[in-house]
Amino acid sequence: MTRTVYVNGEYLPEHEAKVSIFDRGFLMADGVYEVTSVLGGKLIDFEGHAKRLARSLSELEIRKPMEDEALLEIHRELVARNDIDEGMIYLQITRGAPNDRDFVFPPEETAPTVVLFTQSKPGLADSPAAKEGIKVISIPDIRWGRRDIKTVQLLYPSMGKMMARAAGADDAWMVEEGAVTEGTSNNAYIVKGNTIITRQLSHEILHGITRAAVLRFAREAQMQVEERAFTIEEAQQADEAFITSASTFVMPVVEIDGAQVGQGAPGPVANRLREIYIEESRKAAI
Repeated sequence: MTRTVYVNGEYLPEHEAKVSIFDRGFLMADGVYEVTSVLGGKLIDFEGHAKRLARSLSELEIRKPMEDEALLEIHRELVARNDIDEGMIYLQITRGAPNDRDFVFPPEETAPTVVLFTQSKPGLADSPAAKEGIKVISIPDIRWGRRDIKTVQLLYPSMGKMMARAAGADDAWMVEEGAVTEGTSNNAYIVKGNTIITRQLSHEILHGITRAAVLRFAREAQMQVEERAFTIEEAQQADEAFITSASTFVMPVVEIDGAQVGQGAPGPVANRLREIYIEESRKAAI
């Protein structure tokens, strides 16, 4: 089945979708994005993604092209038209397409480019990887300093995933000044004793929507949470490790740079948090 996508006010078959060669997203990576998961045909954490989108746009001084209600309707329409039960909706907004390439921002009246498409992912909630855990390697974090803005500048994270694949691993954790910042497309955590440890919010990491929900559920379940930086060595000696993201929910990490974490299998904290997150997200989905 040909996907229906959304481009600048139109629902189109994917093979008919086009944007200008002068679009700032294509030429300058001058744009932001969000990925919202779908479970049971409903949207997970839409409000959180919409708020972060507005913040990213504001930080880059890109005009917000529509209100959240209109954005929600587009998401729902794409879910319906593409018959998505489990999967994701990708949204990208760029500064638009002026008439030529220029480092200077285009005139204020230049309309932002808005693109959305779906990705069907049957079995998203019942991922085999969650039962086995994943392996990660560490790589230097050489990205720009404003990682809290969810921009489309994803070349280095993409390279990081390829480095992991070449090393026989599943993903990479990035390290700066001796401490883990985050994964290539996720937030990173370790568990020591009864405490979940994850880096505090700042410009150095993305303010994950799934992160916020998982930490809230953890505290509600009387789990201890400590927000601070940690090293690779500390992670290798932890009882458990895991990542969170909109596409993986809570995913156990069982090996870091070749060293087994804990028992080398998904631990009780990560498993329980995944159960809680999926259960509560299904209840709150819209």
